[in-house]
Order: sequence, then C-alpha cells, then structure tokens
Amino acid sequence: MGFAAVARVTEDRWVACQVLDNIHFGLPVGGELKVETTLCHEVRQQREVIVIDNVAEDPVYCGHHTPSIYGLQSYISMPIILPDGRFFGTLCAIDPKPAKLNNPQILGTFKLFAELIAYHLDAEKKLIDAQASLLDEQATSELREQFIAVLGHDLRNPLASINGAANILLREPQTDKSVKVIGMMRGSVLRMSALIDNVLDFARGRLGGGLGLHKTADRPLTTTLEQVVSEIRSGHPERRIDVNFDLPAGIEVDHDRIAQMLSNLLGNAVTHGSPDHPILVEASTGGGRLYLSVANAGEPISESAREKLFQPFNRGRANPGIQGLGLGLYISSQIAEAHGGELQVVSDRDETRFTFTMPVD
Repeated sequence: MGFAAVARVTEDRWVACQVLDNIHFGLPVGGELKVETTLCHEVRQQREVIVIDNVAEDPVYCGHHTPSIYGLQSYISMPIILPDGRFFGTLCAIDPKPAKLNNPQILGTFKLFAELIAYHLDAEKKLIDAQASLLDEQATSELREQFIAVLGHDLRNPLASINGAANILLREPQTDKSVKVIGMMRGSVLRMSALIDNVLDFARGRLGGGLGLHKTADRPLTTTLEQVVSEIRSGHPERRIDVNFDLPAGIEVDHDRIAQMLSNLLGNAVTHGSPDHPILVEASTGGGRLYLSVANAGEPISESAREKLFQPFNRGRANPGIQGLGLGLYISSQIAEAHGGELQVVSDRDETRFTFTMPVD
C-alpha cells in the first residue's frame, strides 16, 4: 500500500498520529483531514473494518465520495479499540492501484497491528499517569516532612513547659484538690507525649525510614521499666499498677523504644482495663528470650477485634468513643519487630495480656 497511517478519529476530527507515505500523498504527522470525507468516520461509527480491493468493482463503495476525493482504488481501515473498550482511531492504508486485501492473511495482520497499537497507547497512558502520581507522592512526602517537623518541635516545646510547670507546682504546698488537678495535668502530658511519639514514628515509617534502634546494654533494663511505671502511676494515681521484674543486667535493647512500648501498653491497659483490678507488669528472661507483659482485667477483646488490633488507626477495641489515634499498639508491634521479636495478645474473661518476646544472648 502506498500510504498508511495511524489516525486519531473522533466525531469531528481526523488527525494523523503516524504516517508512512510512499506515494507522496502529502499528509504529515499531525496533519488533518475533514473527518466526514473519510471512510474512517464510518469505521468509528460501526467499529467494523472496511476493506476494498478495487473501488471500481466494489458494489458498496464504487460510488462513494471518499475514493473520488482522494484518488484511491484500494483501501483498508481497521478500528483501534483500547483495552478498556474505548475507540481510539484507525489503522488505515490506501493505494491508487487495486490490491488484494480482503483475505484472512491481510485482515489478520492489520488486526494484530491494531491491537498492538492499542496496548501500546494504553501502556503509555498508564506510564504518564504513574509519573504524575509519583510527582504527587513527592509533594505529599514534602508535606509529611513538614508535618513531622511541626510535631517534633512546635508541639513538644509547649508540652515540656506544661510538664515543667506541673512539677514546680507539686513542690509547693497544695490542697488535696489541687494535687489531684496537677496529677490530671501530668496524665494529659503523658498521653499527649505518647500521641506525638506514635505519630512521628508512624510518619517516619511511611516515609521509608522505618524505626531506628540504638541498642545498648550499659544500663539495667529494670531501671527503664520502673521509670515508665512511675510516670504512668503519677499520671493515674487512682490506678494500681503491680510489677514483677526479674531481669539480669546487660540486656541489649533500645531502652527508649522499650520504654515507649511499655508506655503504650500501660496506657492501653489504663484506658481499657477494669479500674477495680490492678494492672500487672512482668518482665523476665528464660530459654534465651526476654519476656515483657502487661495484663489487666476487664472486657475481653473479641476475636474479630484481635485480627485488626495491631493495624494503624484501629480504635475499635472495647469503646469506639474513647479518644486516641489508634497508633499505640501498631507502633508497639513495630518496635517488637525491630528488635527481632513479636508482640502477642491473649484475652479472655479473666485477663487480657499483651506479651513482648525477643531473643537475648
């Protein structure tokens, strides 16, 4: 065929996307024809191939205006249908001389090329969409980094001031009521600090940095755990927290991360556990593993809730109306994994117990 083209065909336009011109037809890439003068217009409407071996002998197209306008004697136009079913245009070819086109070999070849073009166009669109999505994601990442900076500085500083002021007030003579109010303030500071830590870690993890660890064995883990329990007790003086620690010296962990985990687990126990029963914190080693658990009485966690318990933004345990972001247990599970361990939960009518285990030398 002397001239071939991949054409974008719409209701009102015929545009050449690519051409092969061996007869000096004179239509370049980007060139347009009046769509109503083309047979591709009919192909778009019917979505069926049109093939003509010899215009003069064709009973349908011998008197058609298109062959006379463009001086063609043989013609083929195959519809290009995108994978989602949308009509794109045609793969068409013309020649001023008759040609044997209406046979399975030619039709099959044109159909195959039309399908390849359709899939190429679809792949190109998906690539463009993916690149646009990547640019959007980069912009979102920059916004996240700004958000982390705000959390890490602009919120921590006033929170530290509030905590410092509460500690100063506690050293002054106070009434029983004011001591209770200051205790509530310190409890709120603890909760807000935990929320900030969890959001920071969640954001860092989603940005790809993950949870960084700074393991050390230069101080007793018991001291770290006791400090966390002391802070929770000061913020919730109405709750009884019992401890049972039997740990050797020199356990290599990230003390700040373990403290964060225990704080999250204790905060969870205070929020969801029965106020009439003590919370029990236990830590020990055995069989080459470290065991740290927090147990409380109260309503058991349902099996369906346990399946989603360690997912981010899960708040549906016992009382969906309880305030919180639902990140505490998720971050705790990530801390456990970062230490090469795991965090598990067992819950029944007698007790709900979260247990962290990790290998130790």
